Amino acid sequence: MNLEYSGDIARLYDLVHQGKGKDYQAEAEELAALVTQRRPRARSLLDVACGTGMHLRHLGEIFEEVAGVEVSPDMLAIAQRRNPDVRIHRGDMRDFALGRRFDAVICMFSSIGHMRDQRELDAAIGRFAAHLPSGGVVIVDPWWFPETFTPGYVGASLVEAEGRTIARFSHSALEDGATRIDVDYLVGVPGEGVEHLKETHRITLFERAQYEAAFAAAGLSVEYLPQAATDRGLFIGVRA
Repeated sequence: MNLEYSGDIARLYDLVHQGKGKDYQAEAEELAALVTQRRPRARSLLDVACGTGMHLRHLGEIFEEVAGVEVSPDMLAIAQRRNPDVRIHRGDMRDFALGRRFDAVICMFSSIGHMRDQRELDAAIGRFAAHLPSGGVVIVDPWWFPETFTPGYVGASLVEAEGRTIARFSHSALEDGATRIDVDYLVGVPGEGVEHLKETHRITLFERAQYEAAFAAAGLSVEYLPQAATDRGLFIGVRA
């Protein structure tokens, strides 16, 4: 399972998504509304697989306390610089244990898809639930379902930032029940030339029923909102 990013790619990832105009603030506000609809007095939130901390940056303006968990040290370093007053823990979503509870736990950017099978999916959702009090809320941004995935999809973007021109190309293929995504970056710097960087991700195509089974196994109610926040929708659970 490749969840870690080199320092160069972690920074490129950050710049590309900002340059594409991803509205982290709007997503954070929607997530907060979904939490408070189910837990009106929610004051604390944990962002698992928080990446470079862009959601945390805005969620910290809504909740009294936020924290993060991130497995990649390079992503974590960027997130910590961006959110100097937020505690961000290095940890794996399958087995992290912070010794405390939060009113809400979120996991965005389809990070849950890095779980390789039902056992790992159950472990991750179980860890989320273990960090909730009774009535606490879990929100998970899934990867595509097998029937909604488009094999052969090619994505492309071009961004100019920090004196660099960054072209990102991705190709998605079906491979043994999972998505294999090959990503190529071309980074041009005036006076220096063009550098080529590559990364590959394998993201599992879980069925909707598999996500729902993991929520149920963790003692969570579960509902799926197909139009919430992202094109992939959101799973929302509440601890009984």
